[in-house]
Amino acid sequence: MATMPKVHQTPAKFHDFHAEATALRGELELPVSQKIHLAPVTLNDKNGGHFFQRTDNYNLEGLISFKSGYTHVSGNVSKKENHGWVTLATSVVEDLNILDVITADRVIAQVSTEHPFYHGHVPSVTFLGTNFENLRIGGYEVKLDLDLGICGNKPADDVSYLDDPEFRARVQEQQAVIPEPLRAQDNKENKNKDGERTTPIADCKSIKCSLINSISKIPVAESFGNVLEIPGFGVVSLATVEVGVKVSRENGGPPEKSNYFTLNMFEMRLGCIGEGQVTALTVAANGHTRP
Repeated sequence: MATMPKVHQTPAKFHDFHAEATALRGELELPVSQKIHLAPVTLNDKNGGHFFQRTDNYNLEGLISFKSGYTHVSGNVSKKENHGWVTLATSVVEDLNILDVITADRVIAQVSTEHPFYHGHVPSVTFLGTNFENLRIGGYEVKLDLDLGICGNKPADDVSYLDDPEFRARVQEQQAVIPEPLRAQDNKENKNKDGERTTPIADCKSIKCSLINSISKIPVAESFGNVLEIPGFGVVSLATVEVGVKVSRENGGPPEKSNYFTLNMFEMRLGCIGEGQVTALTVAANGHTRP
């Protein structure tokens, strides 16, 4: 009797959706001590879905305030042919006021990734929707050279963004104009010899860049790339993007890589008229395809 040939089937693929967003977070130390974590929303599910949070009329004793803020995250399978798993994270704040120094009519942070059904695990990414409306420092209008395409197209051959020479060249060009003391991360983070950043998370590497190439000159601050040094206020980094790869093992299985993108519209290290670290409008997407 003839032996039937073995049929080789392509293993089914599964996708875990990961996304999160907050309107405001951090810790103010002076003139009042207050931890902040507003409108947090998280998606962490293989089935996707949509989640929404809203906070209105927030006022931290006249120091930090906004009229309205909302966040939402979602994950779904695209209905378009030859597309994949789509993840979206959005944070919006209106009438933002920080110590009567930084004001904005409206700020939008948005990141979306799409992981392909076939040909790899590295997603494409877009920051479409991200914007500052009427941003002012000390009453002066701040004009921004915004580059939503800093990450570029999805690297060919499923190469990580961290290993894409074109992306790395754009990042190095941005960082070259920022003095080293302003580029330094907090004490919990360390850079390796390639300029990448390692965090306490095991097997995690990342690179920081920005959706802003330059900031217009204003009388009350010095600008270096996406960084503002404001005497009497502190240091503010605008539209900072962290692009990274995490390696995890589920149930003792083989290592699996997960690509993530985190956008912070304001990273503030406050000093003088206020003390503390505050981050406004954070969004992150971090889908994971198996196997």
